[in-house]
Amino acid sequence: MSAVHLPHPMRNHPSFARSVVDTFWALALGVIAAYAFFAALGAFSPGDVLGVTIAVGILVALLLVRAWSMRRVAAERDPRLVHARERRGF
Repeated sequence: MSAVHLPHPMRNHPSFARSVVDTFWALALGVIAAYAFFAALGAFSPGDVLGVTIAVGILVALLLVRAWSMRRVAAERDPRLVHARERRGF
């Protein structure tokens, strides 16, 4: 018996997948900023909204892991390609 192979929806639309990922990180950053803003204003105590505090802490940890991994990917780029791109003005 053979399995039915359907096309992978994200693999066939990489620009859509990238847009979804970028939208998630933009929204996550907005949630973190809103939490920090209202906590700084004193609108709530972080201990009173423990669930939200934990969720924002997880988002911050995920954002830091993503930034660290993106930094490693950027460091592994071929310097010849970077130079060629800068020479062309991109």
